[in-house]
Amino acid sequence: PRSTVGTLTEIYDFLRLLFARVGTAHSYITGKKMISFSNNEIIDLIISNYNNKGIDILAPIVRSRKGHYQDLFRSLAKKGFLKVRVDGAIESLSHDLKLDRYKNHDIELFIDKLKVSESNRSRIESSIKTAMDEGDGMVCIIDHESESLKYFSKILMCPDTGMSYKNPEPNTFSFNSPKGACTYCNGLGSKKIVDLKKIIPDNNLSISNGAIAPIVNKKSEWLLNQINIIGKKYNFDLHTQIRDISNEGLKAILYGIQDEFKIKLQKAGITKTYKIDFKGIIPFIEDQYEDQYSKSIKKWASKYMITEKCKKCNGSRLNIEASNFKIANKKIHEVCKMDILKFQTWIGLINKSLNKRQKIIAQDIIKEIKKRVQFIIDVGLTYLSLDRSVATLSGGEAQRIRLATQIGTQLTNVLYILDEPSIGLHQRDNLKLINSLKRLRDIGNSIIVVEHDQEMIESSDHIVDLGPEAGINGGQIIYSGNYKDLVKNITITGQYLSGKKKIKTPNSRRKGNGKEITLVGACGNNLKNISITIPLGIICCVTGVSGSGKSTLINNTLHPILSKHFYRSEKEPLPYKELIGINNIDKVVNVDQSPIGRTPRSNPATYTAVFSEIRKLFADTQISKQRGYSIGRFSFNVIGGRCEECKGGGKKNIEMNFLPDLLVLCDACNGRRYNKETLEVLYKGKSIYDILEMTISEATSFFKNIPSIFRKLKVLDNVGLSYVKLGQAATTLSGGEAQRIKLSAELSKKGSGNTLYILDEPTTGLHFEDIKILLNVINSIVNNGNTVLIIEHNMDIIKSADFIIDIGLEGGENGGTVICNGTPEYIVKHKKSFTGAHLKKYLSL
Repeated sequence: PRSTVGTLTEIYDFLRLLFARVGTAHSYITGKKMISFSNNEIIDLIISNYNNKGIDILAPIVRSRKGHYQDLFRSLAKKGFLKVRVDGAIESLSHDLKLDRYKNHDIELFIDKLKVSESNRSRIESSIKTAMDEGDGMVCIIDHESESLKYFSKILMCPDTGMSYKNPEPNTFSFNSPKGACTYCNGLGSKKIVDLKKIIPDNNLSISNGAIAPIVNKKSEWLLNQINIIGKKYNFDLHTQIRDISNEGLKAILYGIQDEFKIKLQKAGITKTYKIDFKGIIPFIEDQYEDQYSKSIKKWASKYMITEKCKKCNGSRLNIEASNFKIANKKIHEVCKMDILKFQTWIGLINKSLNKRQKIIAQDIIKEIKKRVQFIIDVGLTYLSLDRSVATLSGGEAQRIRLATQIGTQLTNVLYILDEPSIGLHQRDNLKLINSLKRLRDIGNSIIVVEHDQEMIESSDHIVDLGPEAGINGGQIIYSGNYKDLVKNITITGQYLSGKKKIKTPNSRRKGNGKEITLVGACGNNLKNISITIPLGIICCVTGVSGSGKSTLINNTLHPILSKHFYRSEKEPLPYKELIGINNIDKVVNVDQSPIGRTPRSNPATYTAVFSEIRKLFADTQISKQRGYSIGRFSFNVIGGRCEECKGGGKKNIEMNFLPDLLVLCDACNGRRYNKETLEVLYKGKSIYDILEMTISEATSFFKNIPSIFRKLKVLDNVGLSYVKLGQAATTLSGGEAQRIKLSAELSKKGSGNTLYILDEPTTGLHFEDIKILLNVINSIVNNGNTVLIIEHNMDIIKSADFIIDIGLEGGENGGTVICNGTPEYIVKHKKSFTGAHLKKYLSL
């Protein structure tokens, strides 16, 4: 959470240096410009301002701090000083001088009393030097006539209040350093706080009926007893509705109470004393969240909390001093909130606000910043701001940010390897990325790009094509050469590039089932209070340039609303007014490219649940019944049937100390996962391990007479995964393969035909042929009456959609509006749509 676009590109490092060297400090109390002087300047000012006047020279020592300061007074007396000014009154220094330790005090050391004149300059110099030494660079002057008080300082100081800042350094503006970070949020800019709405979701309920969510399942008699005692004090019981409990009573439950009170028992005629020491629900949850030892407790507490902007720094991440330095009338956090284009304009104009000396100091720093900003613009990320968290960037955005950083280093003889850098990039910005890569090449570097984008392939100097197909049917170099010869080649890639093979534009567009859902007033992030209507029973594409607001609209607003409605999801949607037509669908399915599992134990067979059916078959064999083997015997995660040497993993993990851990084949089972007895059970001559080693194509044929297994395997085969092994580790599957396994798992379920499927850039990592297969799957989903909503930049997918919602016009602050919506044929006619401009040539194919 501490990494931002600014820190990743090093622009923020240069910006911190710029503010430290030429930034002007302003008082956070008066707003006035802070000042600082040299010793000679202070002396000249005193002689000029107080000539022929009597003055007191004092050294500020304590500013608004509690304490009795007896030790301080003793040490000053030992140095030979005679007087101090305490809270505006002159006091003689004595060994028994002592202040009220519980009050704030201002203490100035009395240095000298004199009449100002040029002839008295040497005495003034000596007194000022002493005051500066004792006052940590500050001196206080009191005019005898007016009794006015004025401060002079070698460090930055407010001329009215005497409040001072330390001289700035680059770390002063770092939210990763104690010198610059906001102390309340520790430089994160946000804070987790307990949300009262999550604690009490319904104030019409009573405590006994579950009104206080965190204690609904807590069967603690002590806890209920404490609330009961609070109720005796504030006149409620466990059966009282929350809305009927007084504010004082509710405050005691939520924030705690320590009290002793008496209640007269009418029937018994006696007075009973109650003692209560209750911490409160909210402090308890906060303590649990801070628990460093239990992740489960922390996770439980976080259910009742929300993240909000830090109230102390207002999201700037910096402390109050760092937040009050300005250049060209802008504070550093205000500059970081600008998108890259606005920032480029600002950095180009700041010279006008600098004096001659500052211009010389800032010259090289500004040059470095401008260079790095241009690189970000060149890779098409103009809509980002410097304070944008790296965690919120897409994979493609993060990769292009790193690419821009590398271009900025101007290194040569480096080999750069990029995996799908065009992810999340609109066709309009593709050329910017390609030109950036060419610039890296031209200064003496080599670039290897793993890519499926046609423009990227066309721009390459050398192409290596792997195949001929995928998985076990691939792994060979089938072409190596230039683009012209590849187009003439008969490889699948060559055929698509030459136009011999292509994804055809549909002859007609679906009209839908007549129903729709409408999202009204979406205004999260950069969205401008927009409303969209999605017709149901069709393929609907959400398009627009990178950063226009597509993910904000669908992934962060629409999907969380639907998930909350159907599955009680805890993720909060971004701000919106209402969602109309939610009853027109019965569930929402988000199919992304995240792994189907984080460990090698997850595989296509386990994810699609077909492995359970296969294990039942093995448990039903004659030999299993004779030996008493149940279905659990054939699980490699359960003790009994698995190999205990590798715990069913097939491989052992060997710790290499300072090197990465090493996975080696288990010598006991030779990677077969099961023990000898389990592998003796055969079905049609195959062991359970042999089944896992089958490809989906082989398994589909093998189980064709078992409907419950065949149906699920056939779906996997139909989505183009015939080459994948049933037991292939999830960690070895690509994002596209994982996504198609998820789609097949959904397709194999018996659906109602009213499901909304959401896919975010499903073409990531997919070849032209894979996209064709994916489109066939999507069309089969829609033909069953469902709706598929896709966020996409790939023109083959966009041209195949029935309805398009185009967001733009640009990215960032200049985005967040609906440019147009309708069929692809309608979009291409819209002059403002960048998507329409690039879609024209694809519709003619």
